[in-house]
Amino acid sequence: EYRDTTRRCKELQEKGILFVGSGVSGGEEGARYGPSLMPGGDKEAWPHIKKIFQSIAAKVNTGEPCCDWVGEEGAGHFVKMVHNGIEYGDMQLICEAYHLMKDILGMEHDEMATVFGEWNKTELDSFLIEITANILKFRDSDSKHLLPKIKDSAGQKGTGKWTAISALEYGVPVTLIGEAVFARCLSSLKDERVQASKRLDGPKMTQFSGNKKAFLEDIRKALYASKIISYAQGFMLLRQAAKEFGWTINYGGIALMWRGGCIIRSAFLGKIKDAFDRNPDLQNLLLDDFFKKAVEDCQDSWRHVISTGVQIGIPMPCFTTALSFYDGYRHEMLPANLIQAQRDYFGAHTYELLSKPGEFIHTNWTGHGGNVSSSSYNA
Repeated sequence: EYRDTTRRCKELQEKGILFVGSGVSGGEEGARYGPSLMPGGDKEAWPHIKKIFQSIAAKVNTGEPCCDWVGEEGAGHFVKMVHNGIEYGDMQLICEAYHLMKDILGMEHDEMATVFGEWNKTELDSFLIEITANILKFRDSDSKHLLPKIKDSAGQKGTGKWTAISALEYGVPVTLIGEAVFARCLSSLKDERVQASKRLDGPKMTQFSGNKKAFLEDIRKALYASKIISYAQGFMLLRQAAKEFGWTINYGGIALMWRGGCIIRSAFLGKIKDAFDRNPDLQNLLLDDFFKKAVEDCQDSWRHVISTGVQIGIPMPCFTTALSFYDGYRHEMLPANLIQAQRDYFGAHTYELLSKPGEFIHTNWTGHGGNVSSSSYNA
């Protein structure tokens, strides 16, 4: 946990010991052929271990190692935590695409495997898309597909939850990773869901009557747009943590570290590095011209997939929260003014006027309350 690394750095620094805590990703394949390494801690230690770390790390096609100095204290482990949170999001998004193919389009496993294989030649080129195609076509010893036999209850080790907790702690709307964690929690309620499926009715519309090929392309675009949102939110959390702890983080370098060796490795990460190379102070990936255009190009398909899925009753927590975040982020005015008025009405929490920023005002809404306001804070 990143706080442990920060604590150890401070304790050992007093004893003249340089401490490094490194995030590691890659699973079994990374252990054999080179992982993605995310070292952080006492920067004076980096010159002593740089050659060793970069020699054992995975390499991208250009030969660059998937390892570089991340930042001070617990920055390395924080970046690894966010990596795992993004991994939760990527996996859930793929599962939602699979669910739409299976239950709306009625596709067979080999057919879906072929589609994911084709998608892996597009912007979605990634390790997780690749293994999804392999899983879908895998057959058990009885020659039947294995996937339908696996219990639909997903486990978790906790790093996705830690990411969501950190997002709440630092006030960053990392909604997609949060929904991915909750989707696993819901999946674990298998016995309850079996009973609920017998008692709770869904919509009357249960059949898809549109163009199958066109809808598949819509799903691909919805997956791509949602993936962009997930990474945008993840990097928002990294930026806020850097601000909280005074870390100096190279965001483009992090994207490069994740391009090989780790579970979320993908060609897509190269575009993130390019975005931060163009503007190291980029506030949000959505404001980069490449990602802005990518989301705009996917927008109609994204909305069509979500509206169709909702009408037929398919749960899509990550697709829907991604679109909600996008719509919220692009709105100059949100209905939070009403929330603030409500808070002031029942709790005298005060509000700011658009015309008087920085000045906090309390209104006696009922005519028989007082003029004393409560203290307020911003999460």
